Amino acid sequence: MAAALLSRRDLEFYLYELFQVDSLLSRERYADHNRESFDAALDLAEKIAEDYFVPIRKTVDLNQPDWDGERVVMIPEIKRAYDAVAEAGLICPDQDYAWGGMQLPLVVSACAQGYLTAAASTTNGFHALTAANANLLEAHGSQMQIDTWVPRLRSGEFAGTMALSEPQAGSSLADIRTKAVPQEDGSYRIFGNKIWISGGDHELSSNIVHAVLARIEGAPPGVKGISLFICPKFLLNEDGSLGERNDVRLAGLFHKMGGRGQTSTALNFGEADGAVAWLVGEPHQGLKYMFHMMNEARVMVGTSGAALALCGYQYSLDYAKERPQGRKPTSKDPLAPPVMLIEHADVRRMLLAQKAYAEGAWSLCLFASQLVDDWKTHPDAEGREQAFELLDFLTPIVKTWPSEYGPKANDLAIQVLGGAGYTNDHPVELMYRDNRLNPIHEGTTGIQSIDLLGRKVLQQDGAGYRACVAAIEATLAQAREIPDVAVMAAALEQALATLQTTTGTLVQAMLEGRIELALANSVRYLEFFGHVVVGWMWLRQGLVADRQLQQAGSDADADFYRGKLQAMRYFARWELPQTEVWARLLTGLDDTTLEMQPQWF
Repeated sequence: MAAALLSRRDLEFYLYELFQVDSLLSRERYADHNRESFDAALDLAEKIAEDYFVPIRKTVDLNQPDWDGERVVMIPEIKRAYDAVAEAGLICPDQDYAWGGMQLPLVVSACAQGYLTAAASTTNGFHALTAANANLLEAHGSQMQIDTWVPRLRSGEFAGTMALSEPQAGSSLADIRTKAVPQEDGSYRIFGNKIWISGGDHELSSNIVHAVLARIEGAPPGVKGISLFICPKFLLNEDGSLGERNDVRLAGLFHKMGGRGQTSTALNFGEADGAVAWLVGEPHQGLKYMFHMMNEARVMVGTSGAALALCGYQYSLDYAKERPQGRKPTSKDPLAPPVMLIEHADVRRMLLAQKAYAEGAWSLCLFASQLVDDWKTHPDAEGREQAFELLDFLTPIVKTWPSEYGPKANDLAIQVLGGAGYTNDHPVELMYRDNRLNPIHEGTTGIQSIDLLGRKVLQQDGAGYRACVAAIEATLAQAREIPDVAVMAAALEQALATLQTTTGTLVQAMLEGRIELALANSVRYLEFFGHVVVGWMWLRQGLVADRQLQQAGSDADADFYRGKLQAMRYFARWELPQTEVWARLLTGLDDTTLEMQPQWF
């Protein structure tokens, strides 16, 4: 029997025990739902994943998209899977009924789409980016733009992208050169080149709507001169039907180490008369608008990293339970039957580390989804503001920690399988390759770390930082008198205190003008903060597991909760102590990397 993509028991724990999604049913938006409808959405997503994506996972990986000079060539199975997701309403299950969504809480939607990510990985990226593109236009577009594009994006008839990076700029958006020339009819003509555009060209949908960053002629330099435009692959006729091809051309495809189910493109805008485009919102506000999509994409990247880690963990756990190999060190009989891999202590170490990373990361991503739900639907304004503040602060961590530790979990999954894990007879090596892109996607780890320490910690006089610390302290206050979580409570309390001291030192250095020195090791600060936040997630899981264990109705349930508590202890004993070493580097304002000279390499 094949390993499950995700553990349904684990998803139920998060939804109904940890995050108590049933409590959302009292909100008007979710009044039509109940546990049965939530479970039905999970069942549907699991079925689509198992029926359409799992069977083609290896085929997709071995047959990358190609370009024949005229069109993108992809295996036909991808189109069938693409259509199945759209027809099932799983492009935007959290969106309004009016847009074809299921109006699910985002935390439920994230679990449902977790099945698709686990099975399809980046092949599901076509739909994920389309949903984010539609959300961007709905938030910042004119009513005419919304009416024209959003329904057809939500249905999957059209696909969407985000076109930011350029050959000379990469992540440095301040240096983009793509220009927009205003026309008498109010439209613009776009001229420039974009790279790394996921889903930038294909024939899975009838049209592709590009969200493009460009500079209007005469705009200020830097990020203050960037505007946002809608630029489709095909123009529309007055009746909404597809018209002539726009001046957007595929310049080539990138072929990656992983992520082979989705096209990665170089696009030329304006090889002839200019690509027709329309301004979204106000001029020179494009980067602010695009952050709506970028932040959503960053949470999406973190969630992808966590889902692939969970899937690899499930696969290696299943393998370790069924593969006999070797004997325990205490066995003296060479003719004794081999034991299963899971009987070996080092294999259990690797499985436990995967569990700690994957389930810790997943709970963090679902917590971010819950914050989005509260930001949009909490019954009082203060609750909505608090949710947004914490979500905004945590976004660099939500993006980065799962995308860094997800591949670490996949690496351990390969190791559990041994030599078999390094072959494409098993999918764990594919999961690692797919997941390895996530630390790069939507802002590298270094960029996210500078955002956290150089901007988010200081933003609004430290309001987001203080809100995060206060939330962790509130959980610690609940945990101090509970013996089964004492080891995590003590470790987390120590790490949090050290984090606050470290933060104070780094902030003071920045206020004194030593900005480069303070930010030189910001990646380690982000990892430190991420460990504290994931430790908090594990403490929350431990509190629920301890309470539920006392009333477990079966041996299976009791084992499940004991597993949660043991993974929490692992994180407390093996992971959080590392933060003390990182703190010494940070508080000492270590200059080793900053002082290394280019000519010394």
